[in-house]
Amino acid sequence: MSTRTTSAGILVALVSAATFATSGPFAKSLLTTGWTPGSVVFLRIAVAAVVLLVPTVRALRGRWHLVRREWGQVVAFGLLAVALPQVSFFYAVGHLSVGVALMLEYLGLVLVVIWQSAVGRRLPGPATTLGVLLALVGLALVLDALSIWQSGGVRIDGIGVAWGLLAAVGLASYFLMSGRTHDTALPPLALAGGGLVVGALAFAALGATGVLPMEFHAYPAQLNGFSFPWWAAVLELGVIAGATPYVTGITATRVLGSKLASFVGLSEVLFTVLLAWLLLGELPRAIQLVGGLFILAGVAVVRAEESRPVRIGGRDSSDAGSATEANLAVAVPLRGQVPIVADDRVQGDGVDVSAAEDHRGVVGAVEQQSPL
Repeated sequence: MSTRTTSAGILVALVSAATFATSGPFAKSLLTTGWTPGSVVFLRIAVAAVVLLVPTVRALRGRWHLVRREWGQVVAFGLLAVALPQVSFFYAVGHLSVGVALMLEYLGLVLVVIWQSAVGRRLPGPATTLGVLLALVGLALVLDALSIWQSGGVRIDGIGVAWGLLAAVGLASYFLMSGRTHDTALPPLALAGGGLVVGALAFAALGATGVLPMEFHAYPAQLNGFSFPWWAAVLELGVIAGATPYVTGITATRVLGSKLASFVGLSEVLFTVLLAWLLLGELPRAIQLVGGLFILAGVAVVRAEESRPVRIGGRDSSDAGSATEANLAVAVPLRGQVPIVADDRVQGDGVDVSAAEDHRGVVGAVEQQSPL
């Protein structure tokens, strides 16, 4: 893969992370008026599914046989990559501090590396191992885990840890399933749109049965003293923080592969801190900025390893980059269509087959208020 293709993929991944991060402040604006996290996420996913309905149909261009053939992948994406991480995260923070729950969920990055190593039957390279360590240290600093520990804010509960690990499985599922390119012809829009429909139905079922409490109110929402209608916050969550990041995230992961995309996805935490500063007036601490540098260093190390060409049959694997580059859909799909990108990177002695949120929920908001 060429450097230009990788850079474009990272840019699309950053767009996904940044738009996902906007969910925090706007979700908080609803939570403070009495909404429950379950109701916020349900409407976010439902609105995103409605927004993507027409683009999804156009992307398929009448190829409904793809949906019939890949229905299992769509259902799995909706349940594992959309619904599971968010529900698990909500229940985790009911037993653990938000910082600990987030760190458990972001172990999904490690699960992606472990899964790909197991599938490829090879140990992760030194650069990948170093990247994981740098990224996890950076995450701990951004979440200010040391202060939480010293203040007695750390609560360890076996049930909470189990929910946190389930959230990690969901996060890993998002990147692994989004990165599938070799065995599927389903366009990214179709996977995102179909998965969001399944996720919305799952949340509706959880709400209807009372498993996930849901409360809705028509009070005006507020951000940093600015008041606006509740439906404006819901639209932002559905369009900007829902539909946009899922489509761009899947597209970027098919370009970068699951591993590198999961590392870049950690930037969502940084964007959350930045937006909390800009929209909520919550100034980030110096240690959080240092943590951001660690995360960026981890991404850079992994990117360097991913970009290193491997000799195959007398030629570099990077020679295939032009073919991939020709298929790259940058950021916004034209006329509602996003072409599939073939992940032709090769590592070690085998092909790196990337199989497919992220809680992709209300990180910044839940940091302010426990949902349970």
